[in-house]
Amino acid sequence: MRMRRKKNLEQRLADCGDRIIFMDREDRNYQIKDTENLLDYKNLFINDNPVELEIGCGKGQFAREIAKRNPDINYLAVEKSSNVIVEAAEKAIEENIPNLYFMRGGAEYLESYIPEHSVDRIYLNFSCPFPKKSYASHRLTHRNFLEIYKKLMKTDAEIHQKTDNMHFFEFSLNEFSASGFMLKNISLDLHKSNFEGNIVTEYEKRFSEQGFPIYRLEAVINK
Repeated sequence: MRMRRKKNLEQRLADCGDRIIFMDREDRNYQIKDTENLLDYKNLFINDNPVELEIGCGKGQFAREIAKRNPDINYLAVEKSSNVIVEAAEKAIEENIPNLYFMRGGAEYLESYIPEHSVDRIYLNFSCPFPKKSYASHRLTHRNFLEIYKKLMKTDAEIHQKTDNMHFFEFSLNEFSASGFMLKNISLDLHKSNFEGNIVTEYEKRFSEQGFPIYRLEAVINK
């Protein structure tokens, strides 16, 4: 079911100021790559700290928590829906998290905004699995997206993925391998493993308490 448009959405987006970077404007074609909109991290964050990227941040719970835990790392959180990202940005502003900015738009636009080989880590948390085979290319671990991520990642950067969907996880394992990634720290039931430092979102907590295993992996570019 489609989410109802939030009241005063445009004004609320405007009130977030430069905390939200808008990627998918009507006058842009994501298939045309350019450099005029590439982010200047030092100008944005006012420091030279490492940059990490969450793609599909939803309401921003993970992004806010990890940014607060790691004030010496800069975070960019990407979300397609204005309805959703406005709430995430408002909370980040309210909680005064200076090392977190948001990007409204799809992952297909990232090459025109994120400088090549500048990202230290990418997070894919509970991405939409798009269960129909005909929609496989929309999955954020499809090889088309993985090729985009590879261009953004530093040589030793990693992708961390979590999902509650077994079939999507299996698909992701195959796509990462086919795209030249090496996999490590694979967990088929994260909450029953000895993994430390996991940030549990409201979504993750709900599904775990219902007995669903949480699947997790780390992927690095195979040199």
